Amino acid sequence: MTTVPTSIEIRLIEDGDSLETLTDLLHRAYAPLAAMGFRYLATHQDVSTTRRRTAKGECYLALEGAVVVGTILLIPPSARAPYCAWYDRQDVAVLSQFAVEPQLQRNGLGGQLLAMAEGRARELGAAEVAVDTAEDAAHLIAFYRARGYRQVGAAQWDHTNYRSVILSKWLKVEGSG
Repeated sequence: MTTVPTSIEIRLIEDGDSLETLTDLLHRAYAPLAAMGFRYLATHQDVSTTRRRTAKGECYLALEGAVVVGTILLIPPSARAPYCAWYDRQDVAVLSQFAVEPQLQRNGLGGQLLAMAEGRARELGAAEVAVDTAEDAAHLIAFYRARGYRQVGAAQWDHTNYRSVILSKWLKVEGSG
């Protein structure tokens, strides 16, 4: 396993950042899942869908120089349109559009993005942070479980061809032990 290049910066998306570039990264990062038969929205979403999704929360980009090599979307705990019971809780932040450039996967960048988003969710007052993935994507479920996530539910989204598991992690609050 290699380590995250030290030249990588993680920051919020800015007005001048290309949603086309971000959409292309999502397609590349999710292509192996598509090859496994999973129809995640990020495997095929268009730029307008990327725009709509990123507007729902705080979209972070990982950049190596000027090149986008990773992303994660944090949807803060707040009132949302009905989605699923767990995600609609006022103390739960949701992670979405989590992707790392394929040649940089399994080098710690995904864990770094996840840890940053979890920390930010805690700052925003979330007691938990949740994510979902295909119930047959054993490697992704193992990735989240190794980082303290537990299964709290399941869902069938209209835009996927698989059943999802909802995984959530309790966030320690300063002074709570």
